[in-house]
Parts: sequence; structure tokens; C-alpha cells
Amino acid sequence: MCLLEDATKNEKKKFENKVEWGIDLASEHERYLTEVIFQKPVIVYNYPKGIKAFYMRLNDDSKLVAAMVVLVPKGYLLNCRMLEMGLPWEPCEKYLDLRLYGTMKYDGFGLGFERMVLFSTGIDNIRDDIPYPRYLGRADL
Repeated sequence: MCLLEDATKNEKKKFENKVEWGIDLASEHERYLTEVIFQKPVIVYNYPKGIKAFYMRLNDDSKLVAAMVVLVPKGYLLNCRMLEMGLPWEPCEKYLDLRLYGTMKYDGFGLGFERMVLFSTGIDNIRDDIPYPRYLGRADL
């Protein structure tokens, strides 16, 4: 948050959502960090404990929790990968537009219970550790 506050003081940037200690980052703040300040992906970490879940590890200062998020500018990864592979831009424009305008909103990373069991036990196939398996013709859960 300090970096965002310092940047707004220097550039007289006005946000719709206030920038102050203890608030969560709004999407306009995230875009400003990735597209204006850094112009590349950035990791934001050590969030105020009041805006995060109770189970997150409390840091030594008792004000912050050990949480982090990776912020990426819009289209950054796809554009970089396309350039790296030498793909022509025009045939991919419609796909990029889908990602830009049509993707559902989501946030974060989830590790399902079955995958956690798979990882911790060393089972070879996830189908062997699902307590209520679903398969073709039987998905009545």
C-alpha cells in the first residue's frame, strides 16, 4: 500500500476508491501497479490482517498477515507468449478479445481436497482417492 500511496502523491493520480492503510486493493489500484508503475507482473504481499481470513499466519508485527497475490497486466502473458512463439497477431485477435472481454471473473488459487490427498499420499491417479466418484452416467451428487 505504501508504494501505491507514494505514487499517487507524486503523480496526483485520482482513484475512485480511496487509497489508505487497511483497505483491500481495488481493481483500479491493481491495474495502476501493473500497467503504470511496474509495467510487468508484480507480487503484492503482507496484507493488513483486518481484510484477510482469520486463519492466515500473523506476521511478527501483529498488523500484517503472510498473504500474497501475483498481479499481471491485462494480456501480458498471452501477448508475451505469442511473440515468443512467433505467432501472427491477426488470427489470434478474436481469441485475445475473448480473454479481454468475455472471461468470467475469478480470484485466487484453489487446491481441491482430492488433489491435496493425492499429493500427500502419493496415490497415482486422482480417481482412486475421490470419496464420491462421478463418472459418465452417474453424476447425481
